[in-house]
Amino acid sequence: MQLVDQGKLKLDTPIKDDLDKPLPSYGPDPVFPDKYGPYKDLADDARWEKITPRMCLTHSTGFSNFWFIEPDQKLHIHFEPGTRFSYSGEGFILLQFVIEHGRKAQGLGIDVGDLTKANFDRLGMTRTSLVWHNGLDSNVADGWNDQGQPQPHDKRNKVRVAGSMNTTISDVSKFAAALVRGDGLSAASRAEMTKPRLHITVAHQMPLFLPDLPVSEQRKDLFAGLGVVVFDGPQGHGFFKGGHDGQTANTMVCIEADQRCVVILSNDVRAEAGFAELVKFILGDTGVPYDWEYGDHAGKS
Repeated sequence: MQLVDQGKLKLDTPIKDDLDKPLPSYGPDPVFPDKYGPYKDLADDARWEKITPRMCLTHSTGFSNFWFIEPDQKLHIHFEPGTRFSYSGEGFILLQFVIEHGRKAQGLGIDVGDLTKANFDRLGMTRTSLVWHNGLDSNVADGWNDQGQPQPHDKRNKVRVAGSMNTTISDVSKFAAALVRGDGLSAASRAEMTKPRLHITVAHQMPLFLPDLPVSEQRKDLFAGLGVVVFDGPQGHGFFKGGHDGQTANTMVCIEADQRCVVILSNDVRAEAGFAELVKFILGDTGVPYDWEYGDHAGKS
């Protein structure tokens, strides 16, 4: 959104206008160059030309979560871009690619690791990075999987915006506070992040590509914002973002009216079952849609 404020990126301009050549003509996977490159898979599907930064940020590109979980390990567009929500880290990685490989004449071609580091430094987030820094091993939390087995910390050496960040609870709390206040953004850009733009019409976030619920059963206030999911509850408008892998579980919930947030980081993926009750204990009844995010694992909120 800072790039939007600077005029370097436009939310609703197709990404094809930000690149010097068609997306399918680019080479290996931008994050895993030793593996099959995904964008050439779109050579026979012109729908990629409709994808915009907004679609990447609202999980509406039509991609699966990642190309390598597809049965044939190829990138596919599963629905008309922009028409529905389906969680996709792949969409975030595409936007990273556009920022890093876009036209320098319009101010793109920027390393996302450097871009984020400037903000982390500005906010005093001294122990946060999108790649692993040697020397932190004495203060790292290994994890626990859903079977209670210990798992080593994943030390990513490439910037991967869909999940490579290392941080601490102190640092990420500074980020959440800055985000809910809108620090570093114009008022218009901050407001755009949490506008209810794309209605979420499925029962649960996972599995992917669920059919729409009957209209009478859809949650009327549940929408994709830019990078977050927005909702309306007893305390008014709010937004949240969760995430996990095999051994960590994280959540952030913010209420707009009084700019109150809860951030939880856990090195045990089983902690997700308690998130709803913890957030309710701290913030009160918010209406955060954990039943949508976690399904049967949502706890008793």
